[in-house]
Amino acid sequence: MHTSNDHAVKLLNSLIETTLDSANGYKEAAENVESSQYRDMFAERSARRMDLTRRLQAEVRTFGGEPEDDQSLAGKLHNKFVDLKTALTGGPDDKAVIDEVERGEDVIKAKYEKASQDDELPRELRLVIADAYRSVKQDHDDISRIKHAMH
Repeated sequence: MHTSNDHAVKLLNSLIETTLDSANGYKEAAENVESSQYRDMFAERSARRMDLTRRLQAEVRTFGGEPEDDQSLAGKLHNKFVDLKTALTGGPDDKAVIDEVERGEDVIKAKYEKASQDDELPRELRLVIADAYRSVKQDHDDISRIKHAMH
């Protein structure tokens, strides 16, 4: 039997995986960028995404579920691809790193936007997700502006 709690837990765990992908992606970006300004920004955003992950994990527990604690396979593969690309191109390239970060931001923004509009979720949870979406969207828009200023 499918309950609203099951749906909420499944959706939250999907958001957790994507948020962990993002946190790890920002961590990788911080390690692969030359500019200390970007390095600090990426490290701070990685920490913020980990905080968001913990909040979502707490929400899963309120619905009686077991929260995810690992990123998705696709996220792991993407991070390894970025590492390989950096190695093959001879080192950090801020423009290339920003491009990859924006691609990741496109994914997380779309996922949170869709989740925030899910009418099957309890109203309180939609509000939590909508609040997280605003933060994710702001980060996305900031990265997009940086990318477009570089190109």
